[in-house]
Amino acid sequence: MAKHSEDKFEETIEKQMLAKDWKKRKPKDFDRLRCILPSDVLDFILATQPKEFEKLENMQPGEAREGLLHRVSQEVNNRGTISVLRKGIEHLGCKFDMCYFPPSSGLNNESRRLFEANILSVVRQLKFSQKNEKSIDMVLFVNGLPIFTAELKNPMTGQDFYDAVVQYRNDRNPKGEPFLQFGRCLAHFAVDPNIVQVTTKLEGKKSFFIPFNKGFDHGAGNPPSMISYSTSYLWNDIWNRTTTLELLQHFLHHQPTTGKASRGKRVGLGKLIFPRYHQLDATRKLVADSQQSGAGKNYLVQHSAGSGKSNTIAWLSHRLSILHGTNDKRVFDAIIILSDRRVLDKQLRDTVRAFEQTRGVVAAIEGTSAQLKEALENRKQIIVTTLQKFPQIVNAVEEMSDRKFALVVDEAHSSQGGEQAQAVSRVLGTDGHLSEEPTYEDLINEQMSARKSQENISIFAFTATPKPKTLELFGKRRSDSDGFEAFSLYSMKQAIEEGFILDVLQNYTTYETYWRLHQVNQDDPMVEEGKAKAILRKFVREHPSTIKEKTSIMMDHFWNHSESQIAGKAKAMIVTSSRKLAVEYRLAVDQWIKDNNAGFKALVAFTDTIEIDNKPYTEASMNGFPDTQTASKFNDDDNKILIVANKFQTGFDQPLLHTMYVDKKLGGVAAVQTLSRLNRTHPDKTETCILDFANEPGAIQESFEPYYQRTVLEGDTDPNMVYELRRRILDFDLYSQDDAIGFCKILFDKKYGHEQIVAYLDPLVRRFTSEMEEEERAELRTLMREFVSGYSYLARIIPFSDQSLEEFYQFCKRIVLLLPVETTEMPDFIQEMVNMESLRISTTSSGAIPLAQGPGSLEPKSIVAASITGDEELDSLSSIIEALNDRFGADLDEGDRLFLEGVMHELQGNEAIERSMQINQPDDVKRTFDHAVRDIMTTSVNERFEFVKRFLDNEEFRDDMLTMMFTQVLKNSMLDEEGRVMNLIAQGESKTQEWKSTIRYCINTGKNKMDYVEHGIVKTIAAFLNTHPGGTLLVGVAEDENKKGYVRGNAEDEFSTDDNAIQHITNIVSRDIGDIWATYVDPRAVNIDGNRVIRIDVERGHAPAWCKKGDDMVFYVRAGSSSKPLSEEDAIEYTEAHW
Repeated sequence: MAKHSEDKFEETIEKQMLAKDWKKRKPKDFDRLRCILPSDVLDFILATQPKEFEKLENMQPGEAREGLLHRVSQEVNNRGTISVLRKGIEHLGCKFDMCYFPPSSGLNNESRRLFEANILSVVRQLKFSQKNEKSIDMVLFVNGLPIFTAELKNPMTGQDFYDAVVQYRNDRNPKGEPFLQFGRCLAHFAVDPNIVQVTTKLEGKKSFFIPFNKGFDHGAGNPPSMISYSTSYLWNDIWNRTTTLELLQHFLHHQPTTGKASRGKRVGLGKLIFPRYHQLDATRKLVADSQQSGAGKNYLVQHSAGSGKSNTIAWLSHRLSILHGTNDKRVFDAIIILSDRRVLDKQLRDTVRAFEQTRGVVAAIEGTSAQLKEALENRKQIIVTTLQKFPQIVNAVEEMSDRKFALVVDEAHSSQGGEQAQAVSRVLGTDGHLSEEPTYEDLINEQMSARKSQENISIFAFTATPKPKTLELFGKRRSDSDGFEAFSLYSMKQAIEEGFILDVLQNYTTYETYWRLHQVNQDDPMVEEGKAKAILRKFVREHPSTIKEKTSIMMDHFWNHSESQIAGKAKAMIVTSSRKLAVEYRLAVDQWIKDNNAGFKALVAFTDTIEIDNKPYTEASMNGFPDTQTASKFNDDDNKILIVANKFQTGFDQPLLHTMYVDKKLGGVAAVQTLSRLNRTHPDKTETCILDFANEPGAIQESFEPYYQRTVLEGDTDPNMVYELRRRILDFDLYSQDDAIGFCKILFDKKYGHEQIVAYLDPLVRRFTSEMEEEERAELRTLMREFVSGYSYLARIIPFSDQSLEEFYQFCKRIVLLLPVETTEMPDFIQEMVNMESLRISTTSSGAIPLAQGPGSLEPKSIVAASITGDEELDSLSSIIEALNDRFGADLDEGDRLFLEGVMHELQGNEAIERSMQINQPDDVKRTFDHAVRDIMTTSVNERFEFVKRFLDNEEFRDDMLTMMFTQVLKNSMLDEEGRVMNLIAQGESKTQEWKSTIRYCINTGKNKMDYVEHGIVKTIAAFLNTHPGGTLLVGVAEDENKKGYVRGNAEDEFSTDDNAIQHITNIVSRDIGDIWATYVDPRAVNIDGNRVIRIDVERGHAPAWCKKGDDMVFYVRAGSSSKPLSEEDAIEYTEAHW
């Protein structure tokens, strides 16, 4: 048992520290009155500053040593240990340094000698009090001054780190104990073999400890070690000589309660900031890599909300500002910190300034070019500004190609891949200098080189939610495969598990709006189906009845459930999809508050002015104060509700925000950033709550999973896509490369101005309007925008040297802004012809949204234009309304049938059931079958909540349904392949089954190898890929006059063998949908009475599948027993909801 005692744990730590230049001291060496190791203080000063001590001794013969020790103790008591170590002391006209920190370069041998002269010592079981004999397990000293304490626990004795925390809280009260006073010992560690926690301030039972762990499996804790303790990094790495002194020199920071930096005054109130492990680790690794690599490299830091990103940026910037490379020269001449958010800019600026140890190092640029120019010319080491302001002032900055810069970008978004990053590079880069008389080619080449990575600029990009662009621009290439990942990671999972943010998905309730429209006019005009559906959905979304009903649900919930949270201080946010809805919700909430005498107020936030019913509304006019005050006014106790439209959804930290009501489609990064407004912690905040009226749980889950642990980019963007885009644009035969060359020659010729540029482009814009149909205009405009975005992005990561591409980019970039855009506002006649007949809003799911374990992957940026579907199908308004009512109405029987049909389809080919049928009796097979159905039902709860709830809760219903389903499956299993096909035919066409007579032969015309016949095959497969749970296509089956299916075969297709027919199907799927999708398609031939039938089973795809139709790409889904194309708008909405 002795080998597992705490003493053995202490001995192991001490032994390893002594092997790394620490000195062992005994408890009796400690002066309890002065709280120092007197011999270490004197030995250090005598070894490093003998002349200064001799001067003191001459002034105080025989008393110099005692006088000096008393002065050191007095100064620590007045100023704190960190100030004494950094600035030394003065005593009777003598100046003594109390510590020598690691030299920034190796040029000065004396600095290195003094650094090595520091005395680092460790005392076990140190008795610190003059009142009693209590002891601390381990105390660390630098030159005789205490810096860290540690209480060590061994789980094998029944205690762990938390017992150490309790010991600090109960038995280490600083009241009346000088040694434990705030500012003397700089950090207190609670340690066991697996976990470390730390605090910088002991406050009795209020002492607050935080984790200081490396993280394990992207979560809390530490990775297990097979050769040592999991926490051995603490004493082997963090407490080694160099790191300890770096902590004392650069990282520990006193933050007074006033918010102003301590200027040598006594450390009393406030807090001492000690870096968390990931902050220290990221800073040290970034600095070390920069020291080795020099300028010209990019770094991505993926640190979650709650990571203390502002502090990490401040520490990194100050370290980089004094960094010397392996050649002992400074790596960077200036550090420029760019914030992407104006609100955060002040916070970040103040943090960076607070960490400043020497006045004048940091300059904050408020927005004038003169300020930036002056800061750079005066060689300010750290400059803080905003990314939005930077491009406006770059032209005033002179070329500084002989200087090196570090750009530290906060919240690096995809905008870094485009023009703003180009502006930064143009000003600071080395490749932008032109001759006095540049040629046209010089100017084009200058534009191309400005986008390339500059050898004199390193970019350090910080973000919690990297997009694919961000990963490819700033991430490091993965060692195990293609693609990219962050240089440093602190995951959302770890932040949640360590308690720095809350899990916003734990209490998530979704609602579905069911409605029925009534056509009030007898006319039945023909309208474009996709646009009409979108218009009618918008009509329902903005209808006063809908807003009133949703407002009632939101406010009732807030009043009855949320308002009492956070000790009665809880606030809520309503997220809307438009400024109009924000105004309407504000008016509805105000009316609800008035009707219910609620006693609190609502605020609204949106941009500019919007006119509703001929009345203008602004944020300021509705709130009663300037919009610049909205964030601060929301802090007021009576302002409980904030209604937003594209404001305060990023960069807004309000710990009292408890509940969010979402009435806006969210996806990807936007979903994570918006919902994460709730995750900030507060001492009284234990949970959050979300009510979502617009999104499905699965969509939110898919948005969060890539960022929950490690985010990786799978593969690289294909640079040839920009050539493909240009070809598709030129194929319209509207604009040519010559048009682009002619434009660039005007653009880059100084003798031409804006008037000549407009004159050149104007006839080209009129050509766009007069020579093209609306659908063609929409597709060309989309292609040109994608080309501009794609080329601008790729030019940052690929060294293009193709002058023709640059010319075409410059041309498209300007003209696309002038091309007219057709609007899709609701035609008045549609609005007048429909009315709301009924409305019901019901809960569809409630509870936690679980996130999968493991890395989240993103696909490389796709720069192929969003496809246009071509001519939209026309349908009568009455048919469209009927279809929508079928989908959103209260009668759910048909939906339940389709859902059950999908479950049956998923059971096909279930390996567990098939194995059980081969070896077990029917009763045992039934048990296996029941488990399989339960699994499918449970994972599909969000798809059909009420049905699944009834299945799980109602035993009689469940047993009857399982028996009927099992009978059907058992019957089907007894059939051979021919029998199974015939059984499918007997079931008829449905959402999951369709029949085709042939693959490529047209029965009507008698012609073979017809593309439009093949397209019928491919579009059905695409629809199955896009619709849960997939489906089966039978080729060689037709309908008789009674709509019954029969086998006719497909001999007219003239395939000599079954394999040829199957291979042809695989080929046309690869050709028209894509190679990856062919893996989801399983075709096989079945011979029935001499006729070939091709059975094609299709799984639902992992991502949206677009199908080629002529020159277009079309998005199909299953609608009943047919495949239906969606408009571009509907397709985007569908993919956001389902992927």
